[in-house]
Amino acid sequence: MQWATLAAAALFAQNVAAQGSMLRFACSQLVVERTDPLVNPGMKYTPHLHQIVGGNSFNVTMDPNNDPAKLSTCTSCSFVQDKSNYWTAVMFFKAKNGTYTRVPQVGNGGPQGKLINKGGLDVYYIPSGKTTAFKKGFRMLAGSATNTDPKKVSSGNICHRCWTSPNENTFVGAQPCSGSDTVEIPADTKCKMIRQTIIFPACWDGTNLDSPNHQTHVAYGQGAGASGGGACPSTHPVKLPQVMYELMWNVTSFADKSIWPSDGSNPFVYSMNIGGAAAHGDYVFGWEGDSLQKAMDNNCNLNTACPKAGLTTQTDAQYSACTKAQQAPEEVNGWLKEMPLGEMSIKA
Repeated sequence: MQWATLAAAALFAQNVAAQGSMLRFACSQLVVERTDPLVNPGMKYTPHLHQIVGGNSFNVTMDPNNDPAKLSTCTSCSFVQDKSNYWTAVMFFKAKNGTYTRVPQVGNGGPQGKLINKGGLDVYYIPSGKTTAFKKGFRMLAGSATNTDPKKVSSGNICHRCWTSPNENTFVGAQPCSGSDTVEIPADTKCKMIRQTIIFPACWDGTNLDSPNHQTHVAYGQGAGASGGGACPSTHPVKLPQVMYELMWNVTSFADKSIWPSDGSNPFVYSMNIGGAAAHGDYVFGWEGDSLQKAMDNNCNLNTACPKAGLTTQTDAQYSACTKAQQAPEEVNGWLKEMPLGEMSIKA
């Protein structure tokens, strides 16, 4: 089993090496709140809860004419030059007594080394061939927060993995969204953690920085998984860096099945109160100047400083200290009587 794990880790590393270097770095939580300037601009107490990472200029509206790189005074991501914002839904555990609590998170390990997060997620920028970095004002969405049908989700782009190792540094499985990975959230007491992967489209129409549904200006290429995106369709000919989010949800404290719902339903749900088919990620570009393009052109790698591109890094203490007060204040920690949906949440 150990040899199989090592072989899978080596294969993923070889695949990455074959397509060139990639950025892989940690982002701690900036804030957890019900705002969504992409889908619900200007609204406080949006339909569901998000965890947001990145530049501290994040706000309820995020006017596309404003540059997060110039407005942010800090970033919760390890690269100083990255003031982008990245956000996802929050995973909750639903107990037999009807109360909910957020599933805690840990940093990610794997063949490229350990990353340290205070909540949040890991971000990848995976180039493939001639890669054009995002432009100021660019934004996009992967997945659908209302989808309940796993058949409508490509398991090569959005997936979950039952992480059977108690240590995130012990790599489990092969490259993301392959093998036994599932669209639905695993519900198995053998899972010590659940790794969530969200892979964004890597092909752009070359004109529009956004679209009404935040999706049609981009498209997936022919490649599946963390491959850099594959060949692009003629409608979206410009190859972008493939953005990938990875999140490690630590479910070890929920292994006692006697506290799971008695109706047999999955106790792990996202903050829309539905399952893995509704997993989604939001992205608002905010790298300083042409630093991301230089990073792609100069094969900057992983989470290390890259002088050729002018990239510098922070310590985990520094990026984790970049936080923001809730703009839609409510209690999101501990046990809650109900999911934060519609009305403000209430402590149990």
